[in-house]
Amino acid sequence: MAELDLPLGEAQQMLQDSVQRFLADNERPGWRDLCETLGLAGIALPESVGGFGGGMIDIAVVMAELGPALAGADWLSHVAATALLARVAPDHPALADLAAGSRRIAIVCRASTAAMPAVDDGLVRGSAALVAGAAEADLLLIASDEALLFVAADGDKIEQRHRIMHDGSVSADLAFTLKPGDAAMLANGDDARAWAEQANDLILAGRCAEAVGLMQRMIADSIDYLGQRTQFGSPIGRFQSLRHRAADMKLAAMKAAALTEVAILAVDQGRADRAQAVSAACIEVGDAVRTVGESAVQIHGAMGLTEELSLGGHFKRALAIAAAFGPRAGHLARFAV
Repeated sequence: MAELDLPLGEAQQMLQDSVQRFLADNERPGWRDLCETLGLAGIALPESVGGFGGGMIDIAVVMAELGPALAGADWLSHVAATALLARVAPDHPALADLAAGSRRIAIVCRASTAAMPAVDDGLVRGSAALVAGAAEADLLLIASDEALLFVAADGDKIEQRHRIMHDGSVSADLAFTLKPGDAAMLANGDDARAWAEQANDLILAGRCAEAVGLMQRMIADSIDYLGQRTQFGSPIGRFQSLRHRAADMKLAAMKAAALTEVAILAVDQGRADRAQAVSAACIEVGDAVRTVGESAVQIHGAMGLTEELSLGGHFKRALAIAAAFGPRAGHLARFAV
């Protein structure tokens, strides 16, 4: 089965083990579970403010585990925002509360929203569509090519419209009516563009890791079903056509996991080929989730998309991740540079 083969230190291995143990008894954890029980709100923040001091590898390990629990969407937006905020403003007064999870932040960037607002001279105009993690956020970090802005999610200044997505996650449409001084500018110009690119790639790599976790679960469930379901007096797993189908699923997941590992390490190490590595992973993962998900549903037959099985929810989330990667042509163009 495809797994993320990452170089884990002792602390990272302990992190993975603790998340796995918790999820074994808590299939659908909420924000409080992730923050108070597991302490994941501050995973990307330094220890000086109460964080874990982790990087992209730590985030990927957690996302791969949270994927089958359908609990990664909001958490990834929060952790991407905190990671960026800690680098740009290491003394920001909100970091301690964000590390504890008593306050939540969401990032508004190209990878986290379907449409960015207009940013000009520190002012935010227009709206952002389908912002991941923004529905419950107290704070927002707007990372555009023009500026990096920190703003409170004040209902008088930012109108929210919550949307329940097809995969069960909740996004928010944000309409901005900010006045001069409402948003704190943390960076602008080329610096802001570089920070935004880092945030975008962190989110994309994190989603790839989430998709790998989902594919692992869909394959495992399908293999179990092949051994349980009988037809003509034999387990259907003995039928050659279905064995070939399972092999195709594993191969697709293995290729996606391999490129995801490269992308995660490129982001973690800040390598020059980061953009190409992340885009390559997005393309391969986008193809793989369809191969794995469609095959898993077909193997389960009419049960594949019923609410009685978790498979349907996993497949929907995987498709949502693939859609959130953005246009395939954009990733191909970035890979070719």
